[in-house]
Parts: sequence; structure tokens; C-alpha cells
Amino acid sequence: MPEGDTVWNTARVLHRALAGTRLTGSDFRVPRLATTDLTGWTVGESASRGKHLLLRLTAPPEASATACWTLHSHLRMDGAWRVYAPGERWTARPAHLVRVVLHGPGAVAVGYHLHELALVPTAEEETLVGHLGPDLLGDDWDPDEAVRRLAARPATTIGEALLDQRNLAGVGNLYKCEVLFLRGLSPWTPVGAVPDLAGTVALAQKLLAANRGRWTQSTTGSLLRGRTSYVYGRRAQPCRRCGTAVRRDELGERVTYWCPTCQPAPGPATPLTCPPA
Repeated sequence: MPEGDTVWNTARVLHRALAGTRLTGSDFRVPRLATTDLTGWTVGESASRGKHLLLRLTAPPEASATACWTLHSHLRMDGAWRVYAPGERWTARPAHLVRVVLHGPGAVAVGYHLHELALVPTAEEETLVGHLGPDLLGDDWDPDEAVRRLAARPATTIGEALLDQRNLAGVGNLYKCEVLFLRGLSPWTPVGAVPDLAGTVALAQKLLAANRGRWTQSTTGSLLRGRTSYVYGRRAQPCRRCGTAVRRDELGERVTYWCPTCQPAPGPATPLTCPPA
């Protein structure tokens, strides 16, 4: 699943291609929006909120509709936006995966396999993203609020809590695994047993921010292929710190990568309950 920095980068690509332009055509290939026509609408900006993309538009004066609207999309595991020059062949994905096409005077934005695609008045954006916690890459990032939300469910494992977008928005499986390795925390540690929750949150924000603006995600400082992560995607390979074989196990509905030596118990077979308050 794309992480918050990937979604942030995607929003900037769409912004550079379409912001300030008047759409010359649109094509929605999802039932609920099949008859929607955005021809003549002006793109104001493209923004991200955690893993959600928000393309804000202004309806033309002649349209009998609310002036400001937001086209919302979520990439989930396999969605993507690509920008092409007018007339250029769309080569990123098979044509049957196209969900929306936005034509501008100088660029064509194609959304592939998008999820939660919706067009709502901008004033109602909160109905789609209001449940999210503080955005790690947002201008209003609030680490104290993120810590408060995490701490509110002390029995939840820290691995699952970091992926819960209601706590903090933007962490995906890659950053979850890497943050916990760098903090020396087992993914199965209850939130209430994490000794420095604020430090864990701060590191997550630091890692995402470091990769903002580039497509190669690295937590090691290296951009060389095969050297960009400590544990993520490295099952059975030696830990870069201690040489122990990295493990891949199930945690909740997701897999997790971890080093049993650098991230000591609890593990998948030895759950630890949160100490009483």
C-alpha cells in the first residue's frame, strides 16, 4: 500500500500538471460518477491528507451547482495516478483499470484502479477524511495529538496502532516495520508498554519527511537498490545490526518484518499483556 509520502508526491504531480487550468474534458469509469462531466471546471489545487488525495475544483459560473467541489480518491494497495501529454499513449496500466481521466490543455491525468472515488462539495470534505488523525506530512502536524490518540488504546499492539489512520495519518507497513526496528520495539508490544511513545511518533514523522519529494523510499540513508531498508522486505536475510535472520510474521491483518534479537519479546507466540494502570 502506498505510504503517506508516496501520496504526498502524487498530489504534487497532479498539482503541477493541472492546478490553475480549466479542464477540457473528463471521463469517469465508475458507476456512481459515470454521467459526471467536469468540462469547464477549474482545478484549484491538489492536496493529500494522510493516504487520501483531494483534487479541489471550482465549477464554472453557468453550472447550477455549489461553486467548490473536491474529487476524492484513495490508492489503497494498487491505485495510481499518472500524467501524460495530450495525445501520448497511456502505458502505465491496462486500459480496463482506468477509473477516471481528466483532460487539461497541457496534460492528461489518468487514475488507475482508484478506490473510494467521490465528488463532494469541498465544504463537506470532513465527511471523507475527518476521522483521520494528525497528518505526518501536513502543515498542521500535531505530535502531541498523535501520542494522545495512540495512548487512548493501551492494549493495542504498537504495530497495529501505527497503521491505524485514526491515530496518525500516513504510516504504512514499510514505515511501521522500519520505525519499530529503529526504536528496538517488538511489533507485538502493547502501546501501554512502549517506553517513549513520543519518540516513536517523532521518528515516524522524520522518516516520512525525509523521503518527501522523491519516489525511492529509504530509511537507511542509502538509495542503492537492496539497501534502502533495515528489515522491511528482507525476510531470512541477516539483520544489518546483529546478523540474525529477519523474520516475517502475521500481525493483525498485515505481515510484519522484524529482528527477534534487536526487537526482543514479545513475539507472535509470546503475547504480552499491558501492565495494569
